Amino acid sequence: MRKLISVTLLLVIVMIAVFSVSHAMFGAEGARRTGGLREDGVNFGRRYNNRALDETGAANVVAAVVVSYRGFDTLGEVTVLFVAALGLGALLYGARREKNAKEREPASLIVFTGCRFLFPLVLLFGAYVLAHGHVTPGGGFQGGAIVASGFVLVYLGCRGTLPAGRLAAAESLSGLAFVVIGFIGLAVGGSFLLNFLPRGTPLALFSAGVIPVIYVAIGLKVGSELGGIIGNLAGEVSE
Repeated sequence: MRKLISVTLLLVIVMIAVFSVSHAMFGAEGARRTGGLREDGVNFGRRYNNRALDETGAANVVAAVVVSYRGFDTLGEVTVLFVAALGLGALLYGARREKNAKEREPASLIVFTGCRFLFPLVLLFGAYVLAHGHVTPGGGFQGGAIVASGFVLVYLGCRGTLPAGRLAAAESLSGLAFVVIGFIGLAVGGSFLLNFLPRGTPLALFSAGVIPVIYVAIGLKVGSELGGIIGNLAGEVSE
């Protein structure tokens, strides 16, 4: 049965790859062949590229789309990550309680020293990526993932643990900030996640209105959630 399922999945992957390369089903060419593409309709890609900078103040068009034009969808994606982290924590909670306490083998002096040297640099780089996501490639998800990679160093070489309470508090506060910013836009301009702050000068750090603020909230949320997942998998999260 397992072999049959594996072969079926492999065939599905091969078919998707073939159709993607041939443009038979996906993209504009597939829509044109099936009659689903309106030549007189709005080309959203061209519209975003032409108007995103003026409408949002974000030089990174991807950031404008993710946080502004489809910000509600991004909120859903962050919620999915939260549910996944919550589910994993619930699944591993019982196993962690039943697991006998066993002291792990300490890392070598070289690994320990390198971890302590790299950890603040990783956090700094992650903070830079999420804070500059509206002007350069990057953003909250990427910066949060980089911050979480610093947590991996803690478990692998720094001989330490991260407190579950602080991770949960950072995750909750950042998620709450995302929702509050959305409701402020709804109260001010009648639209959820409306960009109600001054857009500033394009390509400047303090520009694009609420987009960098939301990206910082997303980065903190993603980083804390991934850190909690890493800690749960490693069994090294302290209360």
